[in-house]
Amino acid sequence: MTRWPHIPEGCLVEPVREIRPRETGGTMTTRSGRDAADSGRGWPDPGLGAVMGERRRLINLTYRLLGSLAEAEDAVQETYARWYAMTPQQQEAIENPRAWLSKVASRICLNLLGSARARRETYVGEWIPEPLPEHAEWITGRPRGTTMDPADRVTLDESVSMAFLVVLESMTPAERVAFVLHDVFRYSFAEVAEIVGRTPAASRQLASSARRRIHAAQPPATPTAQQAGIVRDFKQAWEARDIGALIGLLDPGATAIADSGGLVSAVLQLLKGGEQIARASADFAGRAPGLTILERTVNGQPGLVAQQNGITVAVVAFDFAGNRIKHIWVILNPEKLRPWTTG
Repeated sequence: MTRWPHIPEGCLVEPVREIRPRETGGTMTTRSGRDAADSGRGWPDPGLGAVMGERRRLINLTYRLLGSLAEAEDAVQETYARWYAMTPQQQEAIENPRAWLSKVASRICLNLLGSARARRETYVGEWIPEPLPEHAEWITGRPRGTTMDPADRVTLDESVSMAFLVVLESMTPAERVAFVLHDVFRYSFAEVAEIVGRTPAASRQLASSARRRIHAAQPPATPTAQQAGIVRDFKQAWEARDIGALIGLLDPGATAIADSGGLVSAVLQLLKGGEQIARASADFAGRAPGLTILERTVNGQPGLVAQQNGITVAVVAFDFAGNRIKHIWVILNPEKLRPWTTG
């Protein structure tokens, strides 16, 4: 089974807005997700600082479960609301607050995933996960140059690549939660079972089914430096509207899809084949005079950003098969571009 690397502590991306508590009375591994302190009794004093210090870990968990920063933030906010709705005596009675927060956040995400599947059936066009910029490229639009708390950041690794998140979208809610909790965040199947409401054996089967989907969808990895070179060549061909060069960079079976949410003009149907994608790309560039195309990191991998008058209007993520582009995801929905633009 594929082993995914640790998420380094310093490679981070900030989420969109600050989260405040409502004071209403073979595995994939990640340090930011599971953390050794999940075992044992948690904190000696489950005070405000310790509880709020869990935000980063919870954001990392909920973004991977939901594929949406906005929904991830809402899930974390609701988790804190439930914690602070308890009396101090009820809080002190919880043996491991860290584990409690994770369990509640995961269950909230499980419920959200069920309702999200229904909502996305009425979504205009294709729903693509929200793209994440690199932390140095994150634009908050906050007043007076203030920055976000480093605790409110999503760690970048292969488990947030666009290709990975798209496969997660094809899973049932229970499969996704079981797989992410076990294979990404190293929860035991006994712990997963308690969250998804299944037996440990059934939870193991859920994760196994999800793992088969991941393996079936992912070709051998293309080295990052090679990916960057292909993206750079695609950018140059796109700017030149060189259809022949674009076709040469695309796998014959390549696909491209755009997510506009019905808020901006876009081709809604899936594009298939190098020539169709190349012509659509050239047409997009031709219909947007003054378009600036920039090489940027998108969900931890080489991608492109298109801007007009300094405002990001599109984020483009890629997946590769060898030395060619296999899949292209174009995010046009302005609501999903908040981290990329102040407009």
